[in-house]
Amino acid sequence: MATLQISSSSLFRYFFLTLCLFAIPSLSSDSDPLQDFCVGDLKASPSINGFPCKSSVSASDFFFSGLGGPLNTSNANGVSVAPANVLTFPGLNTLGLSMNNVEFAPGGVNPPHSHPRATEAGIVIEGSVFVGFLTTNNTLFSKVLNAGEMFVVPRGLVHFQWNVGKVKARLITSFNSQLPGSAVLPSTLFGSNPTIPNAVLTKTFRTDDVTVNKLKSKFAV
Repeated sequence: MATLQISSSSLFRYFFLTLCLFAIPSLSSDSDPLQDFCVGDLKASPSINGFPCKSSVSASDFFFSGLGGPLNTSNANGVSVAPANVLTFPGLNTLGLSMNNVEFAPGGVNPPHSHPRATEAGIVIEGSVFVGFLTTNNTLFSKVLNAGEMFVVPRGLVHFQWNVGKVKARLITSFNSQLPGSAVLPSTLFGSNPTIPNAVLTKTFRTDDVTVNKLKSKFAV
């Protein structure tokens, strides 16, 4: 009986240690770097934690001017995004962070979307922006923010921003991933390639083929 207890205890300790070893890396969005920096070689194929390192770097690899404006917001949503992620700023490779400059025309909307690989934090630089996110139990947390006020959206949750002012608005957002990804719900559902079958969408949204086809026509690539 004593031998069985020791064996069970040892098995539990082994299981607990294994669980910890698997859980610890998942606490961060991107893997931790193993060197000072690794400027991404975008001509190569990415691996699990980023692109291979460039063999030769210079000071220019660590500076980026692409977050400036003004941006062109003359589109259906009245919003434009300038990203600073590993694809536009390879110096971010393996460092686990990125940023966006987001600008809105009056009434502009950044439509409901999610970032599957990152938490988002942002600050309003100018204007008044209604910011909201939804939890997995369909609770909406929202507030109108003015210049100097900040928000956070937990990783993977659906969220949106809406310029409720009469002048343009601007946000700077940051992410704990070099490439957070973005799944924009309207274009994901109605503009996919190949398209989602109408039967799925009509059943999901409790509507008909005419409505679904009309929505698909607005998001066709």
